[in-house]
Amino acid sequence: QVRLVESGGGLVQAGGSLRLSCQASGRNFATSGMGWFRQAPGKGRELVSVFDWLGGEYYLDSVKGRFTISRDKLKNTVDLQMNSLKPEDTAVYYCMAAVVVTTTYRNLEVWGQGTLVTVSS
Repeated sequence: QVRLVESGGGLVQAGGSLRLSCQASGRNFATSGMGWFRQAPGKGRELVSVFDWLGGEYYLDSVKGRFTISRDKLKNTVDLQMNSLKPEDTAVYYCMAAVVVTTTYRNLEVWGQGTLVTVSS
């Protein structure tokens, strides 16, 4: 079983910064894509930033230039550096990993429990 654990959420004033971290753990797996989604109150879940299986980076238009995603494939971690935060960035942020179980070659989509980011105006 693969598990994702997130950390780094919290309360910050507008214009401030936060760094989210996500660690994948388990046995017999390899991650292809990893990234971050978010869900604001009353809204659907949206992709914030992700590495695809080829290593390409994608960002939600509204966070381009402010957020930076980074990944350590050996450690199975993915971080999201969030700068110049705005009140509209307030949401629960979820880490997601596209995982291949190396013993069965089964593909799985694994989600973290979510971490709350609150940006005050």
